[in-house]
Amino acid sequence: MRWRWPGHATRTPREGVAHVTGSAREPLFTRAFIALSIAELAYFTAVGLALFALPLYVTGPVGGDEASAGLAVGVFAVSALVLRPFAGRASDRFGRRPMLVGGALIAAASLLLLTVTDQLVVIVALRLLAGVAEAAFFVAGFAALADLAPASRMGEALSYNSLGLYLGIAFGPLVGQALLEAAGFRAVWLGGTALAVLAVGLALLVGETRTARPEVGGRIRIIHRPAIPVSIGFLSSLAAVGGFIAFATLWAERIDLPSPSIALFAYGTVVVVCRIAFARVPDRLPSLPLAAASLVVIGIGLVIAAAWQDWVGLLVGVVVMGVGITFTTPAFFAAVFATASPSERGVASGTASAALDLGLGIGPIALGLVAAPFGIPWAFALAAGIAFAGAAWTAGLVRRAPART
Repeated sequence: MRWRWPGHATRTPREGVAHVTGSAREPLFTRAFIALSIAELAYFTAVGLALFALPLYVTGPVGGDEASAGLAVGVFAVSALVLRPFAGRASDRFGRRPMLVGGALIAAASLLLLTVTDQLVVIVALRLLAGVAEAAFFVAGFAALADLAPASRMGEALSYNSLGLYLGIAFGPLVGQALLEAAGFRAVWLGGTALAVLAVGLALLVGETRTARPEVGGRIRIIHRPAIPVSIGFLSSLAAVGGFIAFATLWAERIDLPSPSIALFAYGTVVVVCRIAFARVPDRLPSLPLAAASLVVIGIGLVIAAAWQDWVGLLVGVVVMGVGITFTTPAFFAAVFATASPSERGVASGTASAALDLGLGIGPIALGLVAAPFGIPWAFALAAGIAFAGAAWTAGLVRRAPART
């Protein structure tokens, strides 16, 4: 007997992950899959560049404090959160490619306009514009991935595809620091603009991947309810890690790490290496227990970074946290896509990825409010608590799932 999350599913979940039998390995590395992955690498390298430079820009030329830096980094989540469900519906109705191309173009504009302002209110407005880009590009990207990936290799596809995000986080700060040291913040924003434009060109090469349209005249839905419980667990991982990323550069400077960008580089590198080495693991293990265990490891890494207050402790914490984050996106999204038919993948992606906006928005803002009066280590401790709470929630989903017979 098969069990399902509320609603209907097109695959047989095993504690939330699709279980597909058969020995034949269907092809994964098609031209479209590779183009999509490289487009996401270019886009998220631009994002990583901004994550590195924005806190320094706000606390430097702009004259803000830690709370202002957290606001500038995290406020994009407001517009992205509001628009992500609509972006999911639009990608199901109009196709993935228009959303990918449009999102990357808007991202390029939001970065380019940073070259002409040093006013916090304008920066916040541009970050809200970046949230529009994030909603369109991210939702369409994950929906396109679900279209392109064979069902038996969904976890593996998610592992490989998400490398673009973490390579961007790893190398974006290095690119940003090199540009900043060579020519200042204007060069940083222009470099990010060029990367976003590159993502536009690559998205055009992907082509249209949509395989099914929503039913004509059917009920219009922008929220995929079966994905909500899983998405709450995903949100906790993003709030914890997003808060850490927002303040990693500032903390690295204060504890005299020789190169402030090395903390984010180490984090991204660990995730990339582990995602490649363990790419097939999410297809072999139950996804929700795997996700809960990963959240525990993330929390342990954050505790180490908070308690061991020098550059060695920061790097050890980053490595442990990176091992934990390796499996969160593949595990949580495998659980989400197990609840959706082909015509619902955009809506499911929009619902689940709304957790991205909430997490990456709530995390930096909440940690900024703690860091300003109490210090960054206490902010990292708060992030650890969020991760542990998310692990408990996700483990509870496993216990509440109907037993398989």
